[in-house]
Amino acid sequence: MSRVVQCVVLGEPLEGMDYAPYPGALGQRIYEQVSKQGWQRWVDHQTMLINEYRLTPIEPKARQFLVAEMEKFLFGAGATRPEGFLEPSTGKADTPE
Repeated sequence: MSRVVQCVVLGEPLEGMDYAPYPGALGQRIYEQVSKQGWQRWVDHQTMLINEYRLTPIEPKARQFLVAEMEKFLFGAGATRPEGFLEPSTGKADTPE
C-alpha cells in the first residue's frame, strides 16, 4: 500500500514519495508534505528555471538559487516565472493580468 500525504502543493491527499528527494531536514519535510505529483511539478518548474536562466546546477550560486526557489514553490507563496517566459504548449507570454 502506498503512503498518502496531504500535499501542500496541490492541497489534497495524494500518493507520497517512496523516499526523501533531497537531503537533510528540507528533504524530510518534502517527503512528509509533498506528493509525487507535487514534486513532479517542482521538477518541471526547476527544469524551466535552469533552461531560462542558463544555470549550471553544480555551481554554488545556482544551487542556492534553486533551493530558495524550491522552498518558495513547495512551501511558500509559489515561485514566479522569468519575465517574458513563453509557455511551450501555447507560445503565449506569461504576463501579469
